[in-house]
Amino acid sequence: MNVSSTSDIKITLWRTWALTVTHEACEYTEQKFNAEKTGGDPVIPSANLDTDLVMACDRLVDRLIKAYKNPIQMPIDIARYSKLISPKDTGHNEEREEKLLERCPPGHEGTKLVEIPATILDVSGAIIAWYLPDALTDATQKEIWTASDLLAPMLEQSVKVDGNWRTNQRWFKPSSEDDVLTPGCINVSPAWFQQGHEVSASLKGASSEKILKAIARPAAIATAALRVMHPEQYWAGLRAFGSLGEKAESKELPKMSETLQYWASVFNSLSVISNRQTPNHRDHLSIPECFDILTSVGNYSNARMSMPSLQLEFSAMVMKGLVDCRPLLRNDGASCMEGLVNCRPLYCLIALWMAAELVGRMIGRS
Repeated sequence: MNVSSTSDIKITLWRTWALTVTHEACEYTEQKFNAEKTGGDPVIPSANLDTDLVMACDRLVDRLIKAYKNPIQMPIDIARYSKLISPKDTGHNEEREEKLLERCPPGHEGTKLVEIPATILDVSGAIIAWYLPDALTDATQKEIWTASDLLAPMLEQSVKVDGNWRTNQRWFKPSSEDDVLTPGCINVSPAWFQQGHEVSASLKGASSEKILKAIARPAAIATAALRVMHPEQYWAGLRAFGSLGEKAESKELPKMSETLQYWASVFNSLSVISNRQTPNHRDHLSIPECFDILTSVGNYSNARMSMPSLQLEFSAMVMKGLVDCRPLLRNDGASCMEGLVNCRPLYCLIALWMAAELVGRMIGRS
């Protein structure tokens, strides 16, 4: 199938790809969002979209509209802030972070709690984060649980006695017989490494097709959100996957070709994080121009996600939805879900959708 971006660039997607259905869901989501924002005519979804996916898109649009109508403007200049960040700024050095906060203050005293859908704007009016609590339908959440069950053996093997904080056992909630989730942290990608050499190890097993089908709708919803939030990144992602498809065919990479058929997102990588506390950190190797999208599901109370760079906290108790933000902003990711004072978690699963370098290289191309 041929699709055109807003810059009239032709992108070729295979009709059998799951991403083709995702693209139609994104078209519907964007059109419905614009119609509701401007008071336009009702939008009819494509017949290729099943009822559950249409309902998931409708729920998403409702939260997007509410967030769009609730802007929170900060005095921070995100362009200036990004220039102050070096590859060494991982977010772990508290002294360095205090200096950054002094140079780019958030404009309010103390920490501000956000509990309803909102957009966070910098001083120029650019949106630097979206907060969409309760954006996932029950059907979408159930599919995330199904995927987590399929990924359980790999999640269990990912936890190490030593190593960095992402997989170090000290950051995970200990397992028990009553746990619904297996603690762990793994990456899922159809084109792993920056050059897109091969699929990730998590998709090389016998269950890979089942895993990809289980995450198809959650992937479509995250991608539909991106279509509204950052259209340029969305089209860059489509172009990147079109190029990957051509590469897999020309270089005879059968596993990548097979995986691309079921991959339903324009994001190149998915990190699945289960029952883990996270220290304040910054994904300094990510692409500053891009958004990452974090989705959460689970059973937890009195939990909050923190963004110290903005001195903001987002209520995670009612989250079970999406947080979309620039990766250079310091945050505690999933740490609000497990192990903090005044947080009583039972279980929580985080899905973090990220853009890799091969998508970033497409940003701004004409």
